[in-house]
Amino acid sequence: MLVGPRATRAAIAGGLFLYTMVWSSPVVWMAMLSLRTTDEFYRAPYALPLPAHWDKFPTAWFDFGYQTYFLNSVIVSVAAVVLLIAIGSMAAFFFARYRFPLKEPLYLLIFAAIMFPPQVTLLALFQIMVTYNLYNTLLGLILVYAASHLPLTLYLLRVFFAQIPREIEEAARIDGASDWGMYWRVMFPIARPAIVTVTIINFLEFWNEFLYAVVLVNQQSQRTLPLGVMFFMGEQYSNVGMLATGLMIAALPVIILYAFFSERITESLTAGAVTGT
Repeated sequence: MLVGPRATRAAIAGGLFLYTMVWSSPVVWMAMLSLRTTDEFYRAPYALPLPAHWDKFPTAWFDFGYQTYFLNSVIVSVAAVVLLIAIGSMAAFFFARYRFPLKEPLYLLIFAAIMFPPQVTLLALFQIMVTYNLYNTLLGLILVYAASHLPLTLYLLRVFFAQIPREIEEAARIDGASDWGMYWRVMFPIARPAIVTVTIINFLEFWNEFLYAVVLVNQQSQRTLPLGVMFFMGEQYSNVGMLATGLMIAALPVIILYAFFSERITESLTAGAVTGT
């Protein structure tokens, strides 16, 4: 007996609904717990936040240092993304549109960094940061983040730049476009869908990054949100309610970014696929 298209769509929708409920339930539970006190949690772990203690967010923000951690994460993530896109897009354009000696070996050497886990470079990075007085600084963290994600960014943008038709470049050359004008005025706007996608992906990676931060930063004033949450868990491990509030502060930007830009990411990936056809 053949299954009709309506039954197939219903089964797919049911599976997606079940999948969404399973993966979103911990976030929903954390959101409810962030509005409850620790005593209320121990009395009824899964109860609704009635009444809702909205004052916990200002308390975590000002009294427990989340204001500093949040600002540090914003500075590091935004600055690292800007630096990464500036260097990565220019390098991708160069590798995609120009010919020069040892082009492919150099590209493969850069791309080979993806094969090594980040733990392999930690000792060398620590020594470099100490030598150049970048240890315990946000600048050092920004440079490490941008450098660590350059190979993948270069790969993704190079593919997109390489797919742009040569006719567009030839027309711009006839109009007198220089190398810089070709990159900034012609290629960069065309590659904007891919650049937006890479920007959002890297921002989320930097916002949630923990390994490099925990090794290269140990001063409280320089901690990012993942570090702040970890140290808060160590110092206030029994204060479950306030811990959930801190986790919600760290998760809110990611949730908001996904809510507003998820469709944009899908459109960007689709645009990249269409360009390559």
